Amino acid sequence: MTGHVSYALTGPQPKAVPGRTPLRGDLAHIGLAGRYFVPHYAVPQPRTVMPGGAPLLSTNGEGAQELCTLMEGESFEVLDVTGGWAWGCLSMDGPVGYIRIDRLEQLPG
Repeated sequence: MTGHVSYALTGPQPKAVPGRTPLRGDLAHIGLAGRYFVPHYAVPQPRTVMPGGAPLLSTNGEGAQELCTLMEGESFEVLDVTGGWAWGCLSMDGPVGYIRIDRLEQLPG
């Protein structure tokens, strides 16, 4: 079959680096398919950080650890949105975390 890709269960995979690999227990970036097994893979939806920038947090709640500050105009790859928070990454190499959805441009539509 042309274009068919086969994956084999070959043993333990390397541990994902927390805060650097866009991977949770339930969801991962589509670019990780074949390397990590999760129930769902997401195609990122690039969104631009709003004026004034925004903190990228370790969890989706006020008082969470700030991982870094995203600068105005940076592109953030949204992988999941829940309760006013977006989970995603700047790139496949991270950083990975949560940002308030109102700090990102709205998707057209």
